[in-house]
Amino acid sequence: MGRGRQKAKHTKVARELKYFSPDTNYNDLERELSGHSSEAHSGWSEDDFAEEDSHR
Repeated sequence: MGRGRQKAKHTKVARELKYFSPDTNYNDLERELSGHSSEAHSGWSEDDFAEEDSHR
């Protein structure tokens, strides 16, 4: 018992996520996709990947 209530809650949350449409800032999105962001990137560098590859 109780599974029906749990499933209903999950269904409600899933529906809210599916139909939720936040305001999109297209200028920020364009800047991020073009690679001209004023913020620092993820912090990974080519050296990090080279070091990782050398361990294999």
